[in-house]
Amino acid sequence: MLMFQTHAYDSWLSPAWRGSKQLMYSQLLGTFPAPLFLFLAGFAVALGIDRMESKGASQTQVAMNFVKRGGEIFGIAMLFRLQQWAMGFGWSPWTDLLRVDVLNTIGLSLAMAALVPLAARTLWPRVAISLSVASLLALLTPPLWTTWKPDFLPWWLASYINGGHTDYTPRGWFFPIFPWTGFVFVGVAAGLIVMRARSRDREGRVILLLAAIGGAAALLSRWIDHLPGQFYQVYNYWLTSPNFFLARCGLLLMILAACYGWCRLKPGKWWSPVEQLGSTSLLVYWVHIELVYGRLSILPKKACSFTVASWGLVAIIVLMTFLSWLRMNYAISKFWAKGHS
Repeated sequence: MLMFQTHAYDSWLSPAWRGSKQLMYSQLLGTFPAPLFLFLAGFAVALGIDRMESKGASQTQVAMNFVKRGGEIFGIAMLFRLQQWAMGFGWSPWTDLLRVDVLNTIGLSLAMAALVPLAARTLWPRVAISLSVASLLALLTPPLWTTWKPDFLPWWLASYINGGHTDYTPRGWFFPIFPWTGFVFVGVAAGLIVMRARSRDREGRVILLLAAIGGAAALLSRWIDHLPGQFYQVYNYWLTSPNFFLARCGLLLMILAACYGWCRLKPGKWWSPVEQLGSTSLLVYWVHIELVYGRLSILPKKACSFTVASWGLVAIIVLMTFLSWLRMNYAISKFWAKGHS
């Protein structure tokens, strides 16, 4: 839902609203969807490791499972780019086929996360490897985006390093490995810790501890940012800084705790639109892009007031929730009919 509002206001607001506080707050909220997607992908890796190893899978089998899954997601990402280019045929350049979108990075990151179960057998070495990789990716981001231009590589490959495109100039709205894959490895570390805590009936206390660590990390990030002098030749807190990466990781841990608390309090019989959308996140991501940015946009692009764009956002949420419900109920009905035929 954060993603919906980010894309809706970005696509539909007229030039008169481009400098408004409403758009500024929307863009601020827009810094969360991609880290959330990637963090949850990493958390799912930890769940997968726990599940497969409990069934007797070897380290190699676990690692290959994530390499395979990463390849599948990357293939879906390329199909998505092809569909977007085809729908925009005539004004969309062929180079858009090779843009680095969040799905591309999720696919590559899942494959890279296979390093964790392959390199270590026990919890804390795995957590240490995950956090070390995440830290390295964040620390290398500023120079890779600014002073170490990777123009010795083909532009489409360099895009995965600094989010550049045909001119090698980084774009803040692309999703290169540096630093975005780091959120996946943080998710792996958090998931491994939570799964160990669950096995020992300490899940709630450990998640609260992670939230406290997350809050401290967010405060530490701002404190470091205000220290005199900077380590990097070019420093941008909101775009490439490891400090901003640290703050977002801290907030992700706090959001994790809030979600856990809500799930513990919410009666199971309550229907949740958030859970509904989450059950088909790839589908609603794919479809809403065309309804917001594509030729099938439900409102005229860059021509709406904030009020009109907000009503359009409500329509997108309702439509995507209904699509998700339809997809899940059709699939369940089909499965039920097959099982009882």
